[in-house]
Amino acid sequence: MSDDLRPSPRYKPVSLFVTCIVDMIYPQTGVSVVEILERAGVEVRFPLNQTCCGQPAFNSGYWDDARTVAKQFLTAFADAEVIVCPSGSCASMVRHYYPDLFKDDPEWLDRALWAANITWEFTEFLVDGLGMTDFGAKLPPTKVAFHHACHGYRLLNLGTQAQALARNIDGVTVNDLPGADQCCGFGGLFAVKMPEISGAMLDEKITGIENADADVIVTGDASCLTQMNGGLSRQGKTKRVIHIADLLAQGLRESETSAE
Repeated sequence: MSDDLRPSPRYKPVSLFVTCIVDMIYPQTGVSVVEILERAGVEVRFPLNQTCCGQPAFNSGYWDDARTVAKQFLTAFADAEVIVCPSGSCASMVRHYYPDLFKDDPEWLDRALWAANITWEFTEFLVDGLGMTDFGAKLPPTKVAFHHACHGYRLLNLGTQAQALARNIDGVTVNDLPGADQCCGFGGLFAVKMPEISGAMLDEKITGIENADADVIVTGDASCLTQMNGGLSRQGKTKRVIHIADLLAQGLRESETSAE
């Protein structure tokens, strides 16, 4: 189904797929996502039997193992009306690769197509799905620049949604990041299997970050965030990368504090 023909997610409860890395390393980002969704008037549900989307095994060529994990995902979210995920990488796995994964299994293919049609990346859901960009958030004067995570940028067309949310935070200025659409070098197991190439790509990304007129770098994928912050820390740099959900949630809390 074309993205233009996907069912509207408006006025429906959301089932949150929080992703492995957010669950294990950045639980506060998951909390931020829930805070923002609830501010948008959305009922948030969290299937407790969710695990991984299967992307690591899929990207490594272990499709049988990926299918096993994907079946658990499809089972966990069987009752979902809308699935929202704070990761372009994981959302693109469900949207673009589940149909390929189950192309020879008609029973599971139907379920995979169903999941693909109702899955939204977090900023895409807010901006394209709900038509919301302004949450009344505010921050002290802050200059930000965006890193376009590969899967979201190239597979989900996430080039403007997060920026629109940031521009509507009072006090935030959005500037350009040199090489914003250039890969940070993570690429899942790519960083493990080809560390030298990954490291060289990361060095180029860090140079861009250092040259950006920005106090903080923002992205929509926690995996890229981890890769870039690791490199910045090891090189003794002061700039850091945060998830768009955390930036927006900080703005919401700041606006509530100033209103008291």
